[in-house]
Amino acid sequence: MSEVHAQHPKENPISNILLNVILPVLALDKLSTDPAFAEAPKFWHVGPLWAVIIGLALPVGYGIWFFLKHRKMNFFSWIGVISVLLTGGLIAYLWNSDGSIKPNAAQLFGLKEGSIPLVLGLAIFVSHWTKTPLLNAFLYSDSIFDIKRIEKVVDEKQVEEPYRKLLFSSTILFASSFLISTVLNFFLAIHFLSDIDYTAVDARTQFTQKVSSIMWWGFLVIGAPIMIILTLLLFRLLGGLRKITGLTNEEIMLPR
Repeated sequence: MSEVHAQHPKENPISNILLNVILPVLALDKLSTDPAFAEAPKFWHVGPLWAVIIGLALPVGYGIWFFLKHRKMNFFSWIGVISVLLTGGLIAYLWNSDGSIKPNAAQLFGLKEGSIPLVLGLAIFVSHWTKTPLLNAFLYSDSIFDIKRIEKVVDEKQVEEPYRKLLFSSTILFASSFLISTVLNFFLAIHFLSDIDYTAVDARTQFTQKVSSIMWWGFLVIGAPIMIILTLLLFRLLGGLRKITGLTNEEIMLPR
């Protein structure tokens, strides 16, 4: 078991998500305003096409750098590229040439917002049976836990079965937190986008402003519960490892 973790590259999952997912989508939301329809266009309002190109630059560039360094694909870069393409493609479809927006924008954008955490949740669950479980990238990381020591004790005490069950149940709970985010993302988008006058000439501007509100409220309404769930899951994982191995918290976790 320890051989797998020794091979796993130490990546900061927060930086990974920030560079590959959050910043590209934020750039897309802020840059995609068409200056021809903006009340007071800014220099960063470059339109949806250039916004997609700029939004793709970060995950694509990071993915190339990661591949050259580690000789393997970066999962979060793929998520970032898919997210930007989904958002950019949806904007191109929803925005009419006269400045109005298609009437089903709220539902479609809500589905798009929910699709990314849904994909992440499913990927976390499926990755449990691969050599690089995503639970290790986010939570059970060898930059936080002394996994070599833990698995050495697990082997010595022959408690592989409860150890595997603990990691599997942690994976299920972790993936479920993203499914909660899926539902909250959908209804948050519906809430903010339902009151737009889609036939107005400034509908694009209204839409862009609402999307920005969705993002920032999303950090509060969705991000806070997810962080609470992760904190509880971390304590649950620590308690389970203590019970299985007999090690203390100081022995389980690497010194900071």
